[in-house]
Amino acid sequence: MQIINPIYFDKEKIASLKATFNTNTPCKHILLENFLTDEVANALYDHFPKMEEMNVKRKSINENKREEYHFEKFDPIFSEVRNALASQEMVEVWQEISGLSNLELTYDAYGCGIHQGANGSFVDVHLDYNMHTEKDLHRRLNILIYLNKHWKEEYGGHLELWDEKVTTMEKAVLPAFNRAVIFRTDEISQHGVRKVTCPEDESRKSFYGFYFTPLGDDFKYRDSKFTARPEEGVVKGMVVSTKEILKINIKRFLKAIGISKLDFQDKN
Repeated sequence: MQIINPIYFDKEKIASLKATFNTNTPCKHILLENFLTDEVANALYDHFPKMEEMNVKRKSINENKREEYHFEKFDPIFSEVRNALASQEMVEVWQEISGLSNLELTYDAYGCGIHQGANGSFVDVHLDYNMHTEKDLHRRLNILIYLNKHWKEEYGGHLELWDEKVTTMEKAVLPAFNRAVIFRTDEISQHGVRKVTCPEDESRKSFYGFYFTPLGDDFKYRDSKFTARPEEGVVKGMVVSTKEILKINIKRFLKAIGISKLDFQDKN
């Protein structure tokens, strides 16, 4: 079965995507419409797990969503998509577009899974953690494949791309069915998900994949870091900032007493 839309292996298409990726702002990114073949996208939608079947709950002041990465629990089509994303053919496309080398997608929670958010779900603007701490790998690229049929603009749930200092939201991407977004995971890739306001029988669904490279000599660990949006007010801004400072200091303490080996980079 063909998993990925063949257009994304065409040399002229790849060259065009490369030019777009490297010129898009605020971070390097591209949108990929009809990324999967129709058969595969529809199969993922039809077999997407129900909310109550997804056991990983991310709920805090900064996010509200569910996540799952135990592919053995899913319909086999999910593993087939993961295999296609991890294939050498697909990796070579991403390497050509991004200019990165030695990319790999890992078969674990760090590398691949699914997200789902009901009415009221959200993820605040943040930078992603940049290291696979079990395999000592550097996280470099994210791909998100949206699986939301009949999704309306008023439902929200847009992927927001912000400037480096989180003062201006520069792009909002509707999570339309079979649309994929791939972007660099670096110091300026500030992104978040606007609050979902969908009907109770709807949910925001996505398939995620993260690509890694070996650690370089100048690599410094960065944990995920949330930042309040400007319109969210001074109180939330102070709470989020305090929480992030506390988190990094706790992890520094763990490193100091030998529990953690990570070399922390903090831009507070």
